[in-house]
Amino acid sequence: MEQETLNWINLADKFAREGDPKGMRACARELWNIDAGSMDGPAIMAEAAMYMGSYEESHALVYEILQKKPAHLRGRLVAAALAAMEFKLDEELPLLTRLLEELKTKLLALTPDDLSYNDYIYMSQRAQALMADACYLAARPETAAEMLLAYSKQAQDEEEKAETYSKYLFMRNYRDVGAIEGRQLAERYGKMLTIKPYQHEHKKKLPHKKLRVGYVSPDFRQHAVANFVAPLLRNFNSDRFSVYVYSTGQKDAVTRRLMSSPVTWRDLRGRNSRTAARLIAEDNIDILVDLSGHSQNNCMPIMAYRPAPVQVAGIGYMNTTGLSTVDYFLSDEICLPTGNIAADGFTEQILRLPHSHLCYTPGAVREIPEAGVEAPCINNGYVTFGSFNNLAKITDETLLLWRGILEQVRSSKLVLKGKTLSIPSGKAIMRDRLKRLNFDLSKVEMRPYSPDYMEEYRDIDIALDTMPYNGGVTTCEALLMGVPVISLRGQRHGSRFGASILANAGVSELVVENDINYVRRAVQLGSNQELIAAYHSGLRANLVKSPLMDAKNYMQELENGYAGIWENFCTI
Repeated sequence: MEQETLNWINLADKFAREGDPKGMRACARELWNIDAGSMDGPAIMAEAAMYMGSYEESHALVYEILQKKPAHLRGRLVAAALAAMEFKLDEELPLLTRLLEELKTKLLALTPDDLSYNDYIYMSQRAQALMADACYLAARPETAAEMLLAYSKQAQDEEEKAETYSKYLFMRNYRDVGAIEGRQLAERYGKMLTIKPYQHEHKKKLPHKKLRVGYVSPDFRQHAVANFVAPLLRNFNSDRFSVYVYSTGQKDAVTRRLMSSPVTWRDLRGRNSRTAARLIAEDNIDILVDLSGHSQNNCMPIMAYRPAPVQVAGIGYMNTTGLSTVDYFLSDEICLPTGNIAADGFTEQILRLPHSHLCYTPGAVREIPEAGVEAPCINNGYVTFGSFNNLAKITDETLLLWRGILEQVRSSKLVLKGKTLSIPSGKAIMRDRLKRLNFDLSKVEMRPYSPDYMEEYRDIDIALDTMPYNGGVTTCEALLMGVPVISLRGQRHGSRFGASILANAGVSELVVENDINYVRRAVQLGSNQELIAAYHSGLRANLVKSPLMDAKNYMQELENGYAGIWENFCTI
């Protein structure tokens, strides 16, 4: 390939990384003029058209490319990306699998000095990112994690390397990771950030001052985390604390409701992490609390600057951040009991609350439907188990336990509901998975995501929690709708989350310690319609009065924790 051609291709890749499809189109025209038969120009034009939302144009160009040159790498990459846009997992996954194998072979034969090396790296990273998203949707988070790690290793830009590695850390939570291994993996992230943190050497250490607490997150919006933030913004003791909110995400109706809280609200959208950190530091925040961890569009780079002298992570993420600039991780005596070895998996000190480390306040996010007081099994004559959790949380081991439950509870059914089941290829993937595990498919109903999903809990008698990554807001929602949830208490914070929710909701009898008891408890409950009916009639009322929804007591405990860690800072 000639130097001029490669120069235009590499420039098009640069424009693609920068999100400039118009620049890509200009490069495509030059390539077309140099050699219309190479298909490089049409492929880049097709990619640019896709980014601009001109899907018909993109499809037409890809069709032409693959008719003339079926092996054209970039044309196949755009074909896979179009399949991803249309949620055609059955087309996308095999396309990407073959493409990644060929790109790997090509790269092994090249060195960084080769003229075409950077273009192959671009295509490889794009394919890895697409494969990660596809595998996540297809409930294969372990493969998604592999793709993200490979992408991070290839990334030439340090910021991109760290950002992709952060996504890898998040994806690892869906499957079991040992405490020490998890900590070591997270610590690597901190080393990727070439950030010089603020020192706060002139900060006055006044142990009994009125504290400025800041909360930073992209998720002050329609998001699972929003179900737990209202007490932080509305129920604080204004005599002891001033509260600042730093929102880095998009605004919606939930944001507007939260903005009515008696806090100082800062909109940091569009600010880079350095500027955001400076603005937080200028507000003279004493304790900064991150609510995103390594989740999507997170605030970890901001936390790495240490804009506040004391920093805490929690609620929005279930594992260590790995950052030396984050001092504490918010948990409780059930998720991380004092002396539990799982605490060794955290780079942070553990800030334990005596009850729940979060407070469920669903009214801040959506209108709550009436609970279905009567258990559906009373009218159906059979028991319906259900899981509305993200399908990526459902391991094969968990499915085998669920199969055992269905086999032992006569005429029982299982309802699975989620985003992946909204698309035909997603249903097909789950159906094939269930067949491989010898499920009786007549016992399983797959439902798509819907905005009124909470009302569908009226069709569920008993909810089944996932492991090792427990449900969070999903479990709270089931309880609110009167549906009992069976959860297995694991070894780490994220796998004991269900146990904490259930214990604080006053139904610790639904928590079990091992696989055998998980099946046994579900079978026992599934065989007792009177007990199921009692849960359905009384769960919501009990939940509302429980520590899980007691905003006043929760904030007293949390603020005592804040006062304690501030006092620790003042004594250093």
